[in-house]
Amino acid sequence: MPYQDIEKKWQSRWRDAAIFKTPDDPGEDKYYLMEMFAYPSGDVHIGHFRNYSIGDLVWRYMKMRGKNIMHPFGWDSFGLPAEQAAIKHKIHPGEWTEKNIATGKSTLQALGMSFDWDREIATSRPYYYKWTQWVFVQLYKMGLAYQKEAAVNWCPECNTVLANEQVVGGCCWRHDDTPVERKFLKQWFFKTTAYAQRLLDDLDKLEHWSDALKNIQRYWIGRSEGANIKFFIAETGDELPIFTTRPDTVYGVTFMAIAPEAELMKKLVEVCPNREAVENYIRESSLKSEIERVAEDREKDGVPTGLHVRNPFNGEDVPLFVADYVLAGYGSGAVMAVPAHDQRDFEFARKYNIDIKVVINPEGAILDADEMTEAFTEHGIMTNSAQFDDMPSEEAKSKIVDFGEENGFAERAIQFRLRDWLISRQRYWGAPIPIIHCKTCGEVPVPEESLPVVLPHVEDFLPKGRSPLADVHEFIDTTCPKCGEPARRDADTMDTYVCSSWYELRYLDPHNDSAPFDIEEAKKWMPVDFYIGGIEHATSHLLYFRFIAKALFDLGWLPVDEPVVKMFNHGMVCDEHGDKMSKSKGNVISPIVLAKEHGVDVSRTAMLFFAPPGHEISWNEDGMKGAERFLRKVDNLITADIDRTAVACSIDGLFERDAELFKALNRTIKAVTDDIEGMAYNTAIARLMEFMNIVTPEDMTNSRIAFTIADSLTKLLAPFAPHLAEELNERLGHKDFVVNREWPAFDESVIAHDTVEIGVQVNGEVRGAREISPDAAQDEAVASALEVSNIARNIEGKRIVKVIYVPGRILNIIAK
Repeated sequence: MPYQDIEKKWQSRWRDAAIFKTPDDPGEDKYYLMEMFAYPSGDVHIGHFRNYSIGDLVWRYMKMRGKNIMHPFGWDSFGLPAEQAAIKHKIHPGEWTEKNIATGKSTLQALGMSFDWDREIATSRPYYYKWTQWVFVQLYKMGLAYQKEAAVNWCPECNTVLANEQVVGGCCWRHDDTPVERKFLKQWFFKTTAYAQRLLDDLDKLEHWSDALKNIQRYWIGRSEGANIKFFIAETGDELPIFTTRPDTVYGVTFMAIAPEAELMKKLVEVCPNREAVENYIRESSLKSEIERVAEDREKDGVPTGLHVRNPFNGEDVPLFVADYVLAGYGSGAVMAVPAHDQRDFEFARKYNIDIKVVINPEGAILDADEMTEAFTEHGIMTNSAQFDDMPSEEAKSKIVDFGEENGFAERAIQFRLRDWLISRQRYWGAPIPIIHCKTCGEVPVPEESLPVVLPHVEDFLPKGRSPLADVHEFIDTTCPKCGEPARRDADTMDTYVCSSWYELRYLDPHNDSAPFDIEEAKKWMPVDFYIGGIEHATSHLLYFRFIAKALFDLGWLPVDEPVVKMFNHGMVCDEHGDKMSKSKGNVISPIVLAKEHGVDVSRTAMLFFAPPGHEISWNEDGMKGAERFLRKVDNLITADIDRTAVACSIDGLFERDAELFKALNRTIKAVTDDIEGMAYNTAIARLMEFMNIVTPEDMTNSRIAFTIADSLTKLLAPFAPHLAEELNERLGHKDFVVNREWPAFDESVIAHDTVEIGVQVNGEVRGAREISPDAAQDEAVASALEVSNIARNIEGKRIVKVIYVPGRILNIIAK
């Protein structure tokens, strides 16, 4: 029977038996498995196929290990991706989205994915976004949702604002050739900064998240310890507060810089002696993106305002520049500049002929400002700093802040790089913001019993720079729920990331009409045990995901404040030339086409074999042929006439060939099990291929353990080629699905002397262990160690410079 026919047969049986249905009460063996859901802006692509194949493999393996699993699926169907695709195809986004959901679901079912479709969600359907709006209202009541006028990132092509996390390299995340502009608009924000310290501290709880991912979030949150210092505008007396991490350099301030859009600058521009030049500079700066302004390789510029700033520590007046490398959203929007001890300030001072004053010397040396070619940024010995002269600068840092606190112009402070999350969008296809604007009552959240605020169907939804809903009077015009007077709904819609920030919770109870989810269901299933998705979401979705979980935990809705135990970032799929697959390049491969040509099992086995799941893979047809040869070999080996009495649970009494096969089988079971646990799926398949090179058709006819071999091999194959495994399982006479059977066990005593476990260190730190032959060569030992994900992760991006290897005992890999 062709593999495609086998696949249809077993998919039909799985569907009829509802084997993917989530158990009502998982008990202690619960396992909540999720992959990031899909944008339905087109059909399922090869990247999705890889992501969901990994999840499907995990579901099948964990099911055979006795876990009670929830494995739901849904559609991230609101937002820019779906709307842009609808505009391109000249169709309403609602119609386009539902059409693609139907197509995508059909594709995933044809690929045999183990999703519980009873729990399917789509963020653009009212039954879902009713509760997205409920989340907004809860945050509003907690003081975590607010509206303010702010300088925002604006995409001129999308005609909407973007969160900082949606600006990539100075361009819109949706258009890598569209520079982002800056505008002042009144927008809605979620106060993520209120959770900055917890978001940072709790990264230490996430033992099963990669260091790379956690470090990205640490950098993005960006905690800095320092001091707030009150400077003053000499001509007006206005206070100009700044934050600095280097209070030890305060006596070396020779100019100050303020952001063009800083609140105080709006006032100061009226009194600037250099007003015309300042206004022109502010206008030019407004056309630049935030990323462009702070780019490391950009020469910093500014304009002197003609005003001066008084340093409270020494009473000196220094010139004030307006400079766009300073951002209004960070601190007060102004910085103190110490050219002698900050490279950016040094370059700026040289460019504009500003004084340079040395206040820290290297130990045992004296710097001459006129001869300096770069800033001295290290710690050293204080000089030109009043009573703090001759102190080590690290010691002086604390004493200078003490002095400032005693005199009322400084205080210790902590600042974060993280900004509040801008969540309003001037687009049609999104969840309406549940706020009513009343002239008498101000902002009024829509009462919970009146949710959802339904997105009206409009024909003219094209972006115009303001929300299309602003012109839909039957939507906008309403009455205030407090006073009953005429009022207006908010015209903006929410960022699509709001919809995806809590979707793991709706999966718990997707048909609940009276609550977003039952708290008792959350107690049963949360947190998510395993979540699969790309690392590109580190500073957006995965940060928002954690923020919303913490807020709902504080409200008493969740039993945990971290939503995911283990996060895994899969690699992308490239073509055979190493280029990322994209429709514009014409190199996209459709998984449904692959399934029709080669079969699902062949396609997914090849993809899982190409590389470890966290690595990029290059698709090639040779790999498909190799996977097909392997599966054909297994298919031909396991026949219906194998003697079902040819079983053995022990090596005792087995003759030489059977004993050899028994050992090889047990080694294979252990190796495949270890590799699946370590997410080394490619080497697990390699182990199966190696075993197939040992066992022969004659063995399956003559061996006293032929049935044991066939039965175990069928089970081991199930996570990788599930349809063929079911066919072989039935061929061997089993009535139940193979996935409902127990994962094969191995006899440790049989292989105890064949391998030894050695500890593997990376730069002297133990990062894992590996079972290898006691006399394995060094190259073999290193190659085996690199198959362990935690070990590979700690070497990723580094060069192995030395290996210390004691056979059978220890392996230490030195990498830089």
